[in-house]
Formats: sequence, structure tokens, C-alpha cells
Amino acid sequence: MNMNREIMRIALPNIVSNITVPLMGIVSTAIAGHWGADSAATIGALAIGVSIFNFIYWNCSFVRMGTSGLTAQAYGAGDLHECTNMLARALTVAALMGVLMVALQWPVGELALWAMNGGEMTRDYFYARIWAVPAGIMLFGFNGWFTGMQNAMIPMCTALAVNIVHILCSLWFAFGLDMGIVGIAYASVLAQWCGVALSAALLVWKYGRMLTKIEWPEVLDIGPLKTFFVINRDIMLRTLCIVAVYTFFTGASARMDDPALLAVNTLLLQLFTLFSYMNDGFAYAAEALTGRFIGARDPQSLKQCLRRCIFWGTMVSVVFVGIYLGGWRELVGLFVDRSAPDAPTIIALAGRYIGWIIAIPIASAMPFIMDGIMVGATETRVMRNSMFLATAAYFAIYYAGYPLIGNNALWLAFMLYMFLRGVLQYFMTGRLRTIENKATE
Repeated sequence: MNMNREIMRIALPNIVSNITVPLMGIVSTAIAGHWGADSAATIGALAIGVSIFNFIYWNCSFVRMGTSGLTAQAYGAGDLHECTNMLARALTVAALMGVLMVALQWPVGELALWAMNGGEMTRDYFYARIWAVPAGIMLFGFNGWFTGMQNAMIPMCTALAVNIVHILCSLWFAFGLDMGIVGIAYASVLAQWCGVALSAALLVWKYGRMLTKIEWPEVLDIGPLKTFFVINRDIMLRTLCIVAVYTFFTGASARMDDPALLAVNTLLLQLFTLFSYMNDGFAYAAEALTGRFIGARDPQSLKQCLRRCIFWGTMVSVVFVGIYLGGWRELVGLFVDRSAPDAPTIIALAGRYIGWIIAIPIASAMPFIMDGIMVGATETRVMRNSMFLATAAYFAIYYAGYPLIGNNALWLAFMLYMFLRGVLQYFMTGRLRTIENKATE
């Protein structure tokens, strides 16, 4: 088996899928900016609405990760019946969560609008887009299952289709039907449900003959369900820590003495996000292959997989260090209107802190890959506990360092938070020996 080829087969389509994520946001923002007389108010209303749904989806993403590892292990063991059961469990849980969100839309929506200070335009957007949530969560279930089945092409095709439908319908609804950002919301609803329909069709086409008859007593058996929910509980707690870190990062930036630091920190964080999209592709490969080789009881392939995935994660980090060293001004310029009066100030201020962005890819080489390994091995308790410790260190470092070094303390805390996530997982699994031993149990 050519391990590098196996890793790339899964990583590259996932990288393409990840790249489509910001595309939808960019197009939506551009549409909002060109609709109506007050473009700033429209963009602001859309930004608040998107933030609310990002929070919802981020906290439901455990459905994908929890499904991926268990499915990969069943696939590696050649247990197609359990693969079928996992698909049924994932989609059942996703559908129930989606229905619950729709049923609770009023209290959830009003609370979110109050917390985010959203106006009537955001309210209309929220109550239109809420009907996309069941489909969005079901896509998490589908994509987690496909990843576990070592298939990255179907999620990529679905992501591309969803983006195309969203862009075309957003343009039509917003301008052709003069619906504004409510049209963008309904475009999301249509695009997400089209994604579910396409995933279901490709599932039948690719796996129709492999899937076994669904035995609902087995699907709903308390033992496997307990395992599924324990894994998802750990992932959800981990996700809440991530949300806390990123939310605090933005809030702390907004409270800095210099108002321009919020814009600069946000722009620099976008550069880090570009790196994360790339490394996440290899994390998905680590998920799928780690679970597969554990399920197949193939310790030699598992060892090779772990080392190769870490190698590729490190190589991506080195490449991005070079990109940031040589082209950070051009990258920052993508997000800044150079004709704006404050553009020189923002770029100059970014130059004072760009060293953190250059260093962070090296500090972040391990955590993305280690997260993927932990998900594939269903060692979610290690992932959760390491996240608790890294998050505690993040806040401690910031509050200890801010009086001394100001904004540098925020970046130091973030860099060490990322570094600790990977290092802690590495040593908490006995330098991965715990993971390797699972293939021989």
C-alpha cells in the first residue's frame, strides 16, 4: 500500500471542500454590500445572522466527527452491517437535533438576537434560514459517514454543488426577487436541502449494494448509542472550548486601547484560517485512515499512517511559514482597501505583529493532525482533556502577560494554546503508543 497516495486521496478533496467554506461567505457579503441604499447596515445585519448560525453549526459538528471514527473502525474491520447501523444512527440523531432546533426557533432566535444586538433585518434573516438547520446537521452525518468509509470525493462534490446552488439562488432571490439578505437566507435553505438530496442519491449509487438491511433494534441499542453519545459529548465540550477561545480573542481585541487592533487581529487571524483549511484536509485523512487500520487490526499500517500524517502536517506548516514570510503584505492587502485612508496604518500595524502569524504554523503543525488521529481512534477523552488544559493555559497566559506586553500577550496565548493542544495529546497517549496498541487489542 502506498501510504502517501492513500493520505492524498482523502486529504486533497477535503482541502477543496474546505476552500469552498469562505467562498459562500465572500459572495454573500458582496451581495449584501450591493443591495439597498445602506450597504453597511445590510452587511452588519448579515454578519450577525451568519455568526449566530456559525455558532449553531459549530456546536453540532460533533455529529460529523463522532460518526467518522466509529464508521472508519467498522469499515476497517469489514463489518458492513455496523457501517449501515452507524449511518442510521448518525442521520437519526442529526434529524432529531434539526427538528428540535426548528421547534425551539423562537426562544433560541430571540436569545441570540438579544445577545448579538441584532435588528429587524437580522431577525428576518434568522427566521428564514432556520429551516436550513436540519439539512445542515444531516450533512454533518452524511459527511462523517463518507469520511469513515474512506470516501472524500462525495463530500467534495456535495460541497461544490451546495456552493453553486447557494450563489446562483442568492443572486436571483436578492436581486431578481428583491428579497435582500432574506433571499440569501432562503438560498441557504434550498442549497442545504439540495446537498442532502445529492448526498442521499450518491449514497444509493455508490453504496446501495453494500448497505445491509437496517435493524432498528440494533441501531437503537443502548450500548452502541451510549458509546456514540459519550464520544459526541467529549467532542462537544472540546468545541465549546474552541468557541470560548475564538470569541474571547475577538472580544479582547475590541477592548484594546487602539481601536485599529481589532481590525488588525481579525485580518491576521484570517491568514491563520487559510493555513487551517489546508491542514484540516490532512486531519480528515488521519481520521479516516487511523480508524480504518485500528478496525482492520493492522498495526504496521497504522504506525506508518500516523507518522506520514504528522509529516504532511509539518510540511504544510513549513510551506505556510515561507508564504507568510514572503507574501504577508499581499495577503493582508486582499482584505484591505488600499485606497481607504486608514489602509497604511492597518498594514503598518499588521507588520508589528506578523511575526506571530509566521510562527503559529509551526506551533500548530501537531494539533490538527492529532485531533484527526484522536477522532479516528475514538480517543475523544484525551482530545477533551487536552483542550481543557490548553484553554486554561490560554486565559492564564493572556491575563498574566497583557499588563506587560499588551496585544502581544493575546497572540502569545493563542500560539501556546495551539502548541499545547498537539503536544498534550501526543504525550497523553504515551507518544502515540496507546493509539498504536488499539490495533493489536
